[in-house]
Amino acid sequence: MKILAIGDIFGRPGREVFRDLLPVLIREHRVDFVIANAENAAGGRGLTPKTADEILESPVNVLTAGNHIWEHNTIHPYFDSHPILRPHNVNAALPGKGWGGFAAGNGVRIGVISLQGVVYMSEKGHLAENPFHSIDKLLPEIKRQSDVVLIDFHAEATSEKRALGWYLDGKVTALLGTHTHVQTADEEVLPKGTAYISDLGMTGPHGSVIGLDKEVAIHRFLTGEKRKFKVAEEGVTIDGVLIDVNEKTGLSKSIKRISEKI
Repeated sequence: MKILAIGDIFGRPGREVFRDLLPVLIREHRVDFVIANAENAAGGRGLTPKTADEILESPVNVLTAGNHIWEHNTIHPYFDSHPILRPHNVNAALPGKGWGGFAAGNGVRIGVISLQGVVYMSEKGHLAENPFHSIDKLLPEIKRQSDVVLIDFHAEATSEKRALGWYLDGKVTALLGTHTHVQTADEEVLPKGTAYISDLGMTGPHGSVIGLDKEVAIHRFLTGEKRKFKVAEEGVTIDGVLIDVNEKTGLSKSIKRISEKI
């Protein structure tokens, strides 16, 4: 089976390129299941009911998130009624759930987990439990219910992502990094069958500073002054990976980067 994983959808440009190119990619690659990170879909920070509805009109099976998912309180009720996951390893009292079970069109049971890193993430709020300990406790339950297990690991440090990838090699289908908005060139199937990439990249305006208008970002670095947040508009691209999975073993056969402009 083919799984398409899409990197952070950023603002209106990201939503638009996702809407326009996702059906094309699904047809071209005969995709069976789609996962996308949407934590920056509303103006570059968080997710709202309106933006969630817009994204979910496309043929996507589940949305994952990260540390910005609680920016808009209005999205909280959607966690119980829509296929939207927040990081599993944060305070359990926070709204939402961190994993879910889904079915592909061919009846394969797919478990999807959203995790958050801890290295360099403390200043971003919503402190997370050690992701290694968290996944150790969660994985046995998910594997009893799933043929395929996918993890969106929303983390800052490449070292943390690489370490978790090696730790879970052979235990999950794929460990997919998000958060830094720059697609990495280290995609591989690890020796025991887990597909890995440090960052899926960003679905949005690449003519930017990780989504932010270039001039706003440069001014901040030059002066320290925070100007009004402005989503960039140039170089709109959809980033992600295509994973070929052996649904009988739950392991990956190949992983290929995708980066397509409008």
